[in-house]
Amino acid sequence: QLQLVESGGGLVQPGGSLRLSCALSQFILDYYAIGWFRQAPGKEREGVSCIGGHDDTTIYAASVKGRFTMSRDYDKNTVYLQMNSLKPEDTAVYYCAADAGGGLSLGGDIYDFWGQGTQVTVSS
Repeated sequence: QLQLVESGGGLVQPGGSLRLSCALSQFILDYYAIGWFRQAPGKEREGVSCIGGHDDTTIYAASVKGRFTMSRDYDKNTVYLQMNSLKPEDTAVYYCAADAGGGLSLGGDIYDFWGQGTQVTVSS
């Protein structure tokens, strides 16, 4: 069973930066797509970004494009989400997820494995 563990969340002031990490228990980055999602209290889950399983193509939600960057390190078997220019509306629990199909999608329903999440709070 593939396991994903997120880390790097915390409290940051508006305009600040955080880098989230998603460590995977198996070496599947060549095949699985990895997505980042977030859910704020009282709101539906939102797809934030995704990196494909077959190349380094990434896609981003309009709400984060230009501020967030997703990357992966094959040696460390870890995926990252660099978040810059953070806003209070970015406050949420952030999850990473893996899709065996490998395709690009911000729709969470197709993802097979999920982490436990890490809290990001943007507040002054």
